[in-house]
Amino acid sequence: MTRLLSMNRRNFLQTSAAGALAGIVPGLAGSPVAAQTALTIGFIYVGPKDDYGYNQAHAEGAAVIKAMPGITLVEEENVPETVNVQKTMESMINLDGAALLFPTSFGYFDPHMLAMAAKYPDAEFRHCGGLWQEGKHPANTGSYFGYIHQGQYLNGVTAGYASKSKKIGFVAAKPIPQVLQNINAFLLGARSVDPAITCQVIFTGEWSLAVKEAEATNVLIDQGADVITCHVDSPKVVVETAAGRGAFVCGYHANQSALAKDKYLTGAEWAWGNVYTNFIKAAQSGGKLGNFVRGGLKDGFVKMSPLGPAVSAEARKKFEATLAEAMAGKLSVFKGPLKDNKGNVVITADKAYAEDAIDLESMAYLVEGVVGSTS
Repeated sequence: MTRLLSMNRRNFLQTSAAGALAGIVPGLAGSPVAAQTALTIGFIYVGPKDDYGYNQAHAEGAAVIKAMPGITLVEEENVPETVNVQKTMESMINLDGAALLFPTSFGYFDPHMLAMAAKYPDAEFRHCGGLWQEGKHPANTGSYFGYIHQGQYLNGVTAGYASKSKKIGFVAAKPIPQVLQNINAFLLGARSVDPAITCQVIFTGEWSLAVKEAEATNVLIDQGADVITCHVDSPKVVVETAAGRGAFVCGYHANQSALAKDKYLTGAEWAWGNVYTNFIKAAQSGGKLGNFVRGGLKDGFVKMSPLGPAVSAEARKKFEATLAEAMAGKLSVFKGPLKDNKGNVVITADKAYAEDAIDLESMAYLVEGVVGSTS
């Protein structure tokens, strides 16, 4: 059963006797989530579930576990990264008996999810992308994420072959480590084809702001970029704007090929259905959910959109060889010698990062060849 919850429902705890239930989780007292086979699972999205992007990818994953035996699914979309998400989590726990919650957006983690986890120690919370630390964060919390920069590297490979101007573009929301990884990987993938390629990045400052995303895409194309990708919550505007201007597009989060047709090269997609299925199976069997869960292409956390018709035979061959390398666990996107775009050595010649290197999740630089600034 799936229910979409309204803003009025989110405020129910403030306006009814349900507020008196704070601190009590129906059906959970003395019974940890891992002991239950019948589970109510809560999913919270910062935007609409059909955004062709971040939220849709999570909603598609939620739909996979909805079909599993014993699962009741409760969802709420368009929940801002404010105290509103605390109200949503609290109502899911108190009114629906949710035992496991997935607040999916970056800003939900601290302080919102952490506050609810402390208040409801018998519920379990898992956040997408947060850097969970043992001893610092509650044991009933955790984080999961995927090495999707591998997908952006493969996007870059196709971009490297498609670009005639040797200029590619990236529309980004905020300069956090995961975004910087994707920008850098996109360029490095393109430079594995042609070392002369540069990538201009424009930060919009917001996860979802259609006007700025359209403006940024147009600016990049006006300045010569002929292949565009992005890291914003909903790539729809970027994809449609770029394709409408005649530029090639590499997708992100979900499959946007229907929006760009012959201009869509490929895309880096999430495979959250696999990840959520593993969480639920662990919970129902009494296993440990895991507090810090990560994986890449070979682990089924990430997948690639099918190659589009504009991808040449030469590009396809390189793409497939690189994908095979990643699937074998042998692709190192970030390896030395590597400088940032200010001329500083960030990775020495003797070092190559494994894809699960925790240092990558603190990335704070743009690599040489990226035109733009993190501040």
